[in-house]
Amino acid sequence: MTKRVLILAADGFEQSELMDPKAALEAAGFETVVASSNAGEIKGWKDKNWGESVPVDALIADMNASDFDALLLPGGQMNPDILRMDEAAVDLVEDFNDAGKPIAAICHGPWMLVEADVVEGRTVTAWPSVRTDLTNAGANVVDQEVAIDGNLITSRMPADIPAFSKALIDALA
Repeated sequence: MTKRVLILAADGFEQSELMDPKAALEAAGFETVVASSNAGEIKGWKDKNWGESVPVDALIADMNASDFDALLLPGGQMNPDILRMDEAAVDLVEDFNDAGKPIAAICHGPWMLVEADVVEGRTVTAWPSVRTDLTNAGANVVDQEVAIDGNLITSRMPADIPAFSKALIDALA
């Protein structure tokens, strides 16, 4: 059976942080499902402007962690800020964590880990402006390409995407 990865995203996701790991996962033989709070399409953010749109495969409210093998949380400033206000999205992060399933969050994506209260005592990394929030939530914050602590896989920025994608693929293998 093909392993499935749920991608939570909203308008303003960092385009490369959703599209590049999604492509890497699919090339490795995994199924990806993009879920958002609203149906239709969500618009990416690229180079300080709106980027490409991505079709929404499912609504977050209809998703269950038990139907997936891992969770991907792309960054972009707007994307996780919108998602952390969606109770169903936060609950999903908690459910994936409670199940010990891999959760991969990059750049501003770890804001969702803070909102779900799953970083206390964990070693993580993120975009520099998110690190204070992680520290205040009790995380041990490091500045490195990828930080892996149990089921949490975190990275800092788009330049880390190859290592980030590889870490998630390895966790699923």
